[in-house]
Amino acid sequence: MRDLDIAQGQRVLVRADFNVPLADGAITDDRRIRAALPTIEHLRGCGARIVVCSHLGRPKSHDPETSLRPVAERLAELSGAVVHLADDVAGPHTQELVAGAEAGEIVMLENLRWEPGETANDEGFARRLASLGEAYVNDAFGAAHRAHASTAGVCRFLRPAVAGFLLEREVTTLERLVEAPERPFVVVLGGAKVNDKVKLIERFLTIADELLIGGAMCFAFFRAQGHSTGDSLVDDEGAAIAREVLVRAEAARCQLRLPVDIVAADRFAADAERRELDGVDVPDGWMGLDIGPATARLYAERIAAAGCVFWNGPMGAFELEPFAAGTSALAEAVANARATTVVGGGDSAAALAAFGLDERVDHVSTGGGAALELLEGRELPGVEALDDA
Repeated sequence: MRDLDIAQGQRVLVRADFNVPLADGAITDDRRIRAALPTIEHLRGCGARIVVCSHLGRPKSHDPETSLRPVAERLAELSGAVVHLADDVAGPHTQELVAGAEAGEIVMLENLRWEPGETANDEGFARRLASLGEAYVNDAFGAAHRAHASTAGVCRFLRPAVAGFLLEREVTTLERLVEAPERPFVVVLGGAKVNDKVKLIERFLTIADELLIGGAMCFAFFRAQGHSTGDSLVDDEGAAIAREVLVRAEAARCQLRLPVDIVAADRFAADAERRELDGVDVPDGWMGLDIGPATARLYAERIAAAGCVFWNGPMGAFELEPFAAGTSALAEAVANARATTVVGGGDSAAALAAFGLDERVDHVSTGGGAALELLEGRELPGVEALDDA
């Protein structure tokens, strides 16, 4: 984007990812807005009139509860810029605001998903978006895996079309992770279901030196091995997938590690009865909700010895304080590592922030699904559509 030749007052359409969490109309986490600031500030410094667009939530049509007004107000505070919020999406009011904006000012469209043409990648809507700019910058890595009008379709009608600083950094960092990681390369995967991570697991079995499994998905592996899983989150489909993964792992140079102990509870609640199990067999009537202390120490040792670490997915139900110890220990290990550290996925990033460690890793990805698809080896429509793809 630094090579983009921008004249004073030129209109630049920027696709950002401002899909931030809200509570009672207030932003509870503004990291995605902050992540877009370098691109926005660069364009303002060039004298551009910035037309920024984003989605928020998953509305099917016009929905005031998903208005970008809180985002526009926060962006104005963070950037110091004048931010005009349109009351429509690429409609007459937007056109009027863009025409009247001064150099360095920002016009923000209302929620893109108020328009059905956005997710349908409708040609007419893409043309309307394109008419708002004289150049296009995609800085929304979190939406780059979607072939939507604002990420892919618009590039058919508006050139130049380039990556913003955030998108460029995300793609470069994640591609380097799979193409040339420092060794040993240790990958930590958690989360609920092995079904959602199987492609990622298979890819890392061919790339990583060690693959450490945690979270509820470890119970699919335990059931596949014949262990009792009690009332833990697991199903037969997941166990069948895990069984295939274990067979592939035997032939891989990557060492797949599973937890050696478990923290269980009699129900999913903060005030549940808690029990540290010496092993991984979960009794009937109990459910596994966290990795145990021996596993946390083992995983921390492997991370400390790594040259590169990628972490995606919590080690347990960290949102419940009695079952946050495993994820907390893992986050501490990643933060303290001498290795290059990359964290991907909303839950992992949220855990780092909750423990006050998000500033102590090398890269925290802003795109959950996009990051996983890129690491799986899949093409991202929002990246492929750009001039510099």
